Amino acid sequence: MAETYKLVQGDTAPQIKVTLTRSDTGSAIDLTEASTCQLHFRKKNTDSVLFSLSNQSGDSDQALGIAIFAFSGSQLDIAAGNYEGEVEVVFTSGVRETVYETLDFVLRSDFA
Repeated sequence: MAETYKLVQGDTAPQIKVTLTRSDTGSAIDLTEASTCQLHFRKKNTDSVLFSLSNQSGDSDQALGIAIFAFSGSQLDIAAGNYEGEVEVVFTSGVRETVYETLDFVLRSDFA
């Protein structure tokens, strides 16, 4: 997950789409068997999670390992700068799996 996602301060509708696969087989992780799939968002080089986004994808996408995380409300009313996200899946069995690679975000100031 080497891509840097670019966001604009104050926006209320950006979405991030990720596909989760097993590193050993390349097969998709079936998210229909997850009780939660979340993106935890924080400022880079800090320890405090600012907020968490829940997966919004439908069952057909989830079966293919696709998760969609939508920002809303005032979540991006934060200082411009570098942020990171961590994807965590908790399956109905109680097993928790966190994606090792983090997602990189850069948030720029809005013109207005």
